[in-house]
Amino acid sequence: MAWVEQSGSNHWRVRFRRDDGTIGSVPGFGSEKAAQDHANDLESDQRRGTWLDPTGGRTTVEEWLTDWWDALDVDTRTEDNYRSIVRNHIVPHWGSTLLADITNLKVQAWAKQLRAGHLSPVTVAGFVKLFSQILTDAAEDKLIIANPIRPRRRGRRNHIARIPEKVWAQPAEALRIADQVAAFYGPVGAVLVVTAGWTGARWGELTGLQRHNLHLFDDDTGFLIIDPQNGALHESAGGRLWLGPPKTDASARTITLNPSLVRLLRAHLDHHVHPHVFTTPEGALQRRSNFSKRALRPAADGNLNQPRAVLRLQPVKPGLTFHGLRHSHKTWMIADTIPEIAQSLRLGHILKDPVQRTYSHVAPEVTTRLLQCLQDRWDKAVVDVGDSTWRRMA
Repeated sequence: MAWVEQSGSNHWRVRFRRDDGTIGSVPGFGSEKAAQDHANDLESDQRRGTWLDPTGGRTTVEEWLTDWWDALDVDTRTEDNYRSIVRNHIVPHWGSTLLADITNLKVQAWAKQLRAGHLSPVTVAGFVKLFSQILTDAAEDKLIIANPIRPRRRGRRNHIARIPEKVWAQPAEALRIADQVAAFYGPVGAVLVVTAGWTGARWGELTGLQRHNLHLFDDDTGFLIIDPQNGALHESAGGRLWLGPPKTDASARTITLNPSLVRLLRAHLDHHVHPHVFTTPEGALQRRSNFSKRALRPAADGNLNQPRAVLRLQPVKPGLTFHGLRHSHKTWMIADTIPEIAQSLRLGHILKDPVQRTYSHVAPEVTTRLLQCLQDRWDKAVVDVGDSTWRRMA
């Protein structure tokens, strides 16, 4: 319901009743007719269910964020990342801006300014995407008519940047890196590297793996289970560690193991009693940055430029990351002509084609051939690299 009131000698306002019973006001009309026309439009929009409270857009971005944070439901690491972006980039520029005053051109100008400040286009696109998500939620809450952010359509031509190819390793290179990790950091790190290369499992899936989810049998067969509830170790930006679900629902899976990896893991477990399969040499839970700095980077990149290094390590595969071992496993399966459905299930991916996803299955002989290919790759890598003390257990 809306009605007109005179608020001065030549001023009128429209009063309206909200759904919660409170009274709102739209001032500033220079004639009674203009106010009445607006009141009629307001009532018409209310009947159609398209009306927005005109005072909603008077909410500032910072005020809206208070409610937005309360309703946000994402994992801890994602929320930490969002809060960092909002605190360092969105609030300083937009915090005092009214939601109704935000326009697409203003947002694109902000993005241009960020890129000019030497932030990468990908980073800036992430900031804009998050801001767009915040404004979409404001529109769904009927504070503004619609999210004003739209894709850029004008300006200098933007060529799609070529995504650099992910560094991946051949089996012999992965084994050499593991040997250097064993010498520089300890065998516990070497077994972690080899397991990543020969299973394709993610960092959090392996560092979160517990003994009761690793099954090793006397006939040198075995498998590990990525539990849907606590199958991954998560780390917040503040350093807190906790067990939780893996990356996606499809990530909860069973990964079969080739014989040499089974023997290696069995001997590895005999050397510690921690409930987690992979720990630091001191028996603590692994942290990604620590492992990268202390083990993987020296082993993959070499440390010949560090004169104080106690042990001199030759570069093997500069730039290889832990996730690059997952890419390596995928590449090996492609080279061995393993069916795509078997690759996807092993890596915890979902096939894009719904028909293929529904009607494709992994026959036992495919799994047998996959494990044989992995074992052959291990055997050839051992021949190429040579003997190593820590690997004699396998």
